[in-house]
Formats: sequence, C-alpha cells, structure tokens
Amino acid sequence: MDKINLSDKLDLFNETWTPKIISELNGQQVKLAKLHGEFVWHNHADEDELFYIIKGTLIIEFRDKVVELSAGEMIVVPAGVDHKPIAHQEVHVMLVEPAAIKHTGNVKHELTKEKLDWI
Repeated sequence: MDKINLSDKLDLFNETWTPKIISELNGQQVKLAKLHGEFVWHNHADEDELFYIIKGTLIIEFRDKVVELSAGEMIVVPAGVDHKPIAHQEVHVMLVEPAAIKHTGNVKHELTKEKLDWI
C-alpha cells in the first residue's frame, strides 16, 4: 500500500499506445499511457473503459460524434461502443478498465499489445 506518483511513473517510459499497469483494484487495472497520432477503430464488447486526461488534448471519434478531452477531464466509453482515440500532440492519460480487457478489442493491428507491463 504505497503511494503512486503519476509523474514519476510517466517518466519511466516513452512508448506511445502502450499502456503500463500501475495498480489493480476489484478486478480493474489502473494504467498510464502516452498517446500520439491515431489509434485504430475498436471496441471492447463486454467492458467499459475510463479515460482520464492528465496532460494534453485527446480527441475520441465515435461513429456518431467526436469528443475532445483536455487535462482534468474524463470519459467512460461504454462496452461495445466503437471508438478511435487521436492525439495530435503527445497526451498523457490514465485508464481504468477490467484486467481482462484486450488492448484493441477483437481488432488485430500492429498497435495491438498482447501483454502489458507493470511499472
């Protein structure tokens, strides 16, 4: 039961679109990621996904709208909803999602990560 400094954890890696696990609670994992560029269209059929923006501006495209999130804002993407995150400049984000969630849902893509690292 140690405190976690998000800035210190973010300093430990430079990869983009590769979430790092920092904690776990009640079957959920808390992850940090650096995002830059465009991700792939995907959904998580059975899991909700929380995005909390630490730094920067993240655009999330949905099939019916576009949402822009700035530092200090968050959104929960419901299970089964297609979405495509876009970061025109580097964005730092905290994710809260079930431990069993697949990185890109059922989509296989060059950005897909099968196993995420703990930091």
